[in-house]
Amino acid sequence: MLIDTHSHLFDDRFKKDLPAVLERAVAAGLERVMCLGIDRESSRDSVAIANQYPLVVAAVGIQPNSVAEAKPGDWHEVVRLAETEPRVVAIGETGLDRYWDKTPFAQQLEFFDRHIELARRLNKPFVIHCREAEADVVDVLRRAFATHGPVRAVMHSFSGDLATALGCLEMGLFVSFAGMLTYPNAQSLRDVAKAVPLDRLLVETDCPYLAPQPVRGKRNEPAYVAHTATLLAQLKGVSVAEIENATTQNARTLLGLAGV
Repeated sequence: MLIDTHSHLFDDRFKKDLPAVLERAVAAGLERVMCLGIDRESSRDSVAIANQYPLVVAAVGIQPNSVAEAKPGDWHEVVRLAETEPRVVAIGETGLDRYWDKTPFAQQLEFFDRHIELARRLNKPFVIHCREAEADVVDVLRRAFATHGPVRAVMHSFSGDLATALGCLEMGLFVSFAGMLTYPNAQSLRDVAKAVPLDRLLVETDCPYLAPQPVRGKRNEPAYVAHTATLLAQLKGVSVAEIENATTQNARTLLGLAGV
């Protein structure tokens, strides 16, 4: 079994065939798919999808590149969903981004702190988006770690260096790899993945983006997470079943999936 820990099933590219997409996910061995919001509307949509399809659970948040466009009341709606919807198992995605110049960095930091505090208050994990802001993210996490101890979170679609990964692992985070791990030019990322212990690994698609190499150029979907798991098994020198078992147990533990 596998768990796709990061998807955006609310995307318009899934509107015509979402039931078939989820049927293929089940056929590929997935037991859960987490759908994450990036703003108010997509957070609502993620919850609606999770309420309709038992395979899916939701996370709600305002992604850093969406923060500047957030309207008054959007954050309160995210909080309401997190507090009242049983199928919301995580907060996010949140984090920091220096690649896209869409939100002033000070505003990104403010909302990152908001998400972390909400997750802590509700005893839920949070999901971190990080693009060309690794040092900044680690600084924020170190402050949280110094104040509250181990950080219950995941670095999603990890693309940083080994020092960043090790720093996150030291603070208790999980590290998740997406389809880019399979790309020919991603050897440095594969070297990082080899160093992440089995008990801290997660897998994801980030679909509809980042389709893995065997299906690169197509719309990504949850079933394709199996390609990333297969490559991780090769990197680690273990069986695919061992990767499946480890990453699934890790996701269950992080997300508290029992009974959801």
